[in-house]
Amino acid sequence: MAPRSSRGIAPALLCGLSLFLGFPGLVWVQISVPSQSSPHTEPHPCHTCRGLVDSFNKGLERTIRDNFGGGNTAWEEEKLSKYKDSETRLVEVLEGVCSKSDFECHRLLELSEELVESWWFHKQQEAPDLFQWLCSDSLKLCCPSGTFGPACLPCPGGAERPCGGYGRCEGEGTRGGSGHCDCQAGYGGEACGQCGLGYFEAERNASHLVCSACFGPCARCSGPEESHCLQCKKGWALHHLKCVDIDECGTERASCGADQFCVNTEGSYECRDCAKACLGCMGAGPGRCKKCSPGYQQVGSKCLDVDECETAVCPGENQQCENTEGSYRCVCADGYKQMEGICVKEQIPESAGFFSEMTEDELVVLQQMFFGVIICALATLAAKGDLVFTAIFIGAVAAMTGYWLSERSDRVLEGFIKGR
Repeated sequence: MAPRSSRGIAPALLCGLSLFLGFPGLVWVQISVPSQSSPHTEPHPCHTCRGLVDSFNKGLERTIRDNFGGGNTAWEEEKLSKYKDSETRLVEVLEGVCSKSDFECHRLLELSEELVESWWFHKQQEAPDLFQWLCSDSLKLCCPSGTFGPACLPCPGGAERPCGGYGRCEGEGTRGGSGHCDCQAGYGGEACGQCGLGYFEAERNASHLVCSACFGPCARCSGPEESHCLQCKKGWALHHLKCVDIDECGTERASCGADQFCVNTEGSYECRDCAKACLGCMGAGPGRCKKCSPGYQQVGSKCLDVDECETAVCPGENQQCENTEGSYRCVCADGYKQMEGICVKEQIPESAGFFSEMTEDELVVLQQMFFGVIICALATLAAKGDLVFTAIFIGAVAAMTGYWLSERSDRVLEGFIKGR
């Protein structure tokens, strides 16, 4: 079968791979696994191969269903016998065997395409199981169920029932893995054939094991009751077949800091911080102090804050004392502020006059208004009180005043309020 251009496979690569893969005793080189720092973990090549074969088998079903079933049985039987093992059908199946985003599938298909073609045209009759022939026998990526590793060794518990049926054999079905059994909760041992820590055998026969949980603090037990304990978990002591909590705070088992106290819990203990008033303590609060911290004094059975402000402790001029928890601080008195390490009186700015806050542009406008009013007044006097000129004068004054107030109203109001 001629290589298809849509695959983009170099003829030299195909030739070399076909020679490399053609030897049945040659072991497939495993695809490298990325380092632990990589966030993406590639699937095992066996899983990729299984997915490729599953997709290939689905493609076989699809091509038969889509191309036949029209009702003309005799014609279909004649055409089907030709189409069933044809190159055309193989091309149709391979074109859809990998999704566009499945890079591992595409890579494996490119490396094994010659083998798939060989199986399609020459090996189907003697090896009908493509997965077994391709993934296990030819590429040596997979092992039979219940086995693992390069030599396909049986998993613990045997290939028929790996890990006793109560766990997962690491690497089962692949040429990798350690074969270690990852047992279900409650089960343990090399082949998960025993009950794990905190469980007991509730039922067992030649092929079946049921493990049930012991009473809470029991590590090993003969039954579910509190009195069935044989061994206790850490932090508990066995006493008359019962597990009793060990008070680590009353023994030397607890290890807390100098400014901490011990609190016993079931099967363990906690270290909690002493109160701020304490230098060492026997419990919570200022009443359980061994010794008072600086800034505190013993009053009865408690360590209470000392009010340092009752004595003159602030040497600076215009300073006053503020008491704090376990200490104090010196701040400037009201009306004073800190400046270069001393308290100086705050300067309250005097109220500025109306004209002092004006900009040069505003003064120019005000001057223009003033001269305009003078000119209009002289014109009115020259007209000897004529109503027309009087109206013009009043209108001019009103227009200039309105314009100036509309543009500078905020400053005008503020100036009049402050006044001078």
